[in-house]
Amino acid sequence: MEAYIKLKKDEDILTFKIQDENGNDTGEKLEFDLRDLELPYRYEEMVKRDNKAREKLQADLLVIKKKKDVKGKKLFSANEEATIKAVKDFYKEEEQIYDMFLGEGGVKKLLNGRAFGITTLSEIDEIIETYIRPKLEANAKDITEEIKKKYSDKKDDVIE
Repeated sequence: MEAYIKLKKDEDILTFKIQDENGNDTGEKLEFDLRDLELPYRYEEMVKRDNKAREKLQADLLVIKKKKDVKGKKLFSANEEATIKAVKDFYKEEEQIYDMFLGEGGVKKLLNGRAFGITTLSEIDEIIETYIRPKLEANAKDITEEIKKKYSDKKDDVIE
């Protein structure tokens, strides 16, 4: 005899469907489990690692700028080639950092086939700040209240 456990529909999943620039559904979506207690920490870790990566890029570009420039192997000078490589490495690292929060492949979903470019990070930051972060902040307060309600000592009000 088989028995089944029927799971309830999870209504705490925040879903953002992704549209292209013409408003057409791409079929991609970002999902965030608002009951995931680690989600705010992943957001904070993303911000921290993003800031470090940006500082490292600035330092790398300063070092390149101070080097004597010579003819490069191809079209660009050696310093220009080094700058392009530093920026490409930065973009690769940033994709990993943002995917840590957005979910695996989250950046690629938002790019919808476009290449990672100069405005990509500011576009993604705007999406996070406009749509995702306000929901996380509101949800964090709700979770805190639920934890207080469920686990606080009614006599001492220990969790505040």
